[in-house]
Amino acid sequence: MDVVRILIAILLPPLGVFLQEGIGMHFWLNILLTLFGYVPGIIHAVWVIVKK
Repeated sequence: MDVVRILIAILLPPLGVFLQEGIGMHFWLNILLTLFGYVPGIIHAVWVIVKK
């Protein structure tokens, strides 16, 4: 299941974080990072998924 979440995180980083954590601090932080740049959003999303 983590592989699917990582693939989703590469395409839509906030969705990947939402599937892992729900709506919380990491979700909003990821939206902010994705708005600043797509790559920081992807890095954060993959980090959130892999750390659990």
